[in-house]
Formats: sequence, structure tokens, C-alpha cells
Amino acid sequence: MGVNKLIENERIKFMIEKIKKIIEKIRPSLQMDGGDLQYVNFDSKTGVLKIELMGHCAHCPMSAVTLKHGIEAEIKKAVKGVKEVISV
Repeated sequence: MGVNKLIENERIKFMIEKIKKIIEKIRPSLQMDGGDLQYVNFDSKTGVLKIELMGHCAHCPMSAVTLKHGIEAEIKKAVKGVKEVISV
């Protein structure tokens, strides 16, 4: 494995750690309303972060707004490589 590949792998690991820390900061506000979320996957090539909305968030009619204007906005602000957050 080349040096550039090792550097890229470390960069991706750092991004994922940062994403998970932000998710941990967001979770309590969702949990107060009976919901939750968890990290599923991050594709560094496309910038797409997949999360799972759980509890009340999974069936809430406002979940799309929470996802785009709350969760996605916070994560994109903190992690420049994230282009989109989707719920799976």
C-alpha cells in the first residue's frame, strides 16, 4: 500500500470519527422526543452519509425536515467532506 493510500485512509477514518462525535451530540435532542439515530455508512468518494432514524423519528412526518435542516446541516457544517445525509 502506497503512502498516499495510507494518508487517504487516515483522512477518511478521521472524518468518520468526527461524524460519529457530531451524531453523539445530536442524539440527546432526538431522544427527548422518543427518537434516535445511528451511523450506518459514509462513502468518502460521493460524500454521502447514511444514517438510520429510529424510534419516533422513523415514522414522524417531520423526519425529513429534521434530517435535512437539523442533522444534515450540523454534520455538513462540521465535516466538509459530507455532501448529503440520507436515512436508510
